[in-house]
Amino acid sequence: MQRRSLIQAAAAGAALCAASPFVYSQGSLQKLKFNLGWKIEASGAGFLLAQQRGYYKDAGLDVAIDTGNGSAAAISLVAGGAYDVASADLSTMIEFNTANPTAKLSAIAIQYDLNPNSVMVRKDGPIKKPSDLAGKTLLGQPFNASRKLFPAFAKAQGFDATSVKWESVTPDIGDTRFVKGDFDGVAYFYFTGLLNLKARGMMPEQLTVFRFSDLGMRSYGNGLVANPKSLAESPDAMRAFVKATTRGWIEAMADPKAGAAAVKAREPLAAEAIEFERLKLIADGSMRTPETLANGWGAATPARLQATLDETVSALGLKAGLTVADIWTDKFLPGSADRKLKA
Repeated sequence: MQRRSLIQAAAAGAALCAASPFVYSQGSLQKLKFNLGWKIEASGAGFLLAQQRGYYKDAGLDVAIDTGNGSAAAISLVAGGAYDVASADLSTMIEFNTANPTAKLSAIAIQYDLNPNSVMVRKDGPIKKPSDLAGKTLLGQPFNASRKLFPAFAKAQGFDATSVKWESVTPDIGDTRFVKGDFDGVAYFYFTGLLNLKARGMMPEQLTVFRFSDLGMRSYGNGLVANPKSLAESPDAMRAFVKATTRGWIEAMADPKAGAAAVKAREPLAAEAIEFERLKLIADGSMRTPETLANGWGAATPARLQATLDETVSALGLKAGLTVADIWTDKFLPGSADRKLKA
C-alpha cells in the first residue's frame, strides 16, 4: 500500500480509538504494544536491550515489541489503535496530523537527533556537490523518506528538485543496478545505504554521502510517536516506557556490542557483526550529537521542532497551520539525570 493511502486509511482507523484503553492491567504488569517501524536490526537495538535486561518489566510493563514496515505503516497502526506507540519519522507524523487534525498523534521522545536521510553517489563520478544532482537519475521509492524530503534538501542547496528523475525499483534490485552504474545516486538513511551497498561490493570509501543534516536541513528524524488516548488514559505507563527506553538506548549507544547481541537474540538470522557496525553508525551519526550531549537522549528544542515542521511542509507541499504543540510534548520524558548520555 502506498504511503499516502496508509495515512488516509489511518483516519478511519483512528475513530476506533474510543473503543477501549490501549494499555491495560494484566496481573501486576501493564501491557503496552510498541511497533519498531522496521525489521529487527540495529535501529531497534535500544528497545530490544531494554527488554532483554528487564527494564520494561522492572517498570511494571509487559511490552510487546513488533516489527514494522516503514513509518507510514507504523503511523497508521498507532492511529488505528493497534499499537500504543511506534518509532516513526516525524515528517510522516506531520503529514498525518495535517490530514487528520481531529486525530493528531504526538511525538514524546526523539530517537534520531540528526536526520539520517541522505543521497549517496560514487566518489569517482561527476557529482561532486549537491547541486550537481540536478538533472540526474536517483534511486528512491515513492515512500522513501529521503526521496520525500529531497525537495527541502534541494531548496536548501539552491537547485531545482523537479529536474531529478526518480527510479522506483525495489531496494535490493536497485542497489545492484546502482553498483553496476545504472543510476547516478541512491536516496537512503545513510546507515542503511552504506551497509546495503557494502554487501554488494561497493565500500563506504567509494561513496560520497550527502547527509541532509550536514547540508542545511535541521529536521529531527525518527521519534517515539504515540496515540493520544494512550497518553491520556495511561500516562504513568507511557512515562515508564519512555524512561526504560531511554535507559536501553543510552546503554546500547555506550556498548554497541551489547546492543547488537540483543538484536541477534531477538532475530537469530541477523548478522551480529553487521548490526554492530550499523549501531555504531546510528549512534555516532544521529544520536550522539552536541544537542544530546547537552540535553540528553530524547529531548527536543522548540527551534528544531519548528524547523522540522517548516521543512516537512515545504517538501511535501502541505497546508501550513500545525504548531509545535500539535506534534510534540515533553511531559513523558524522564528527568535530565536519567537522559544523560554515558561518556
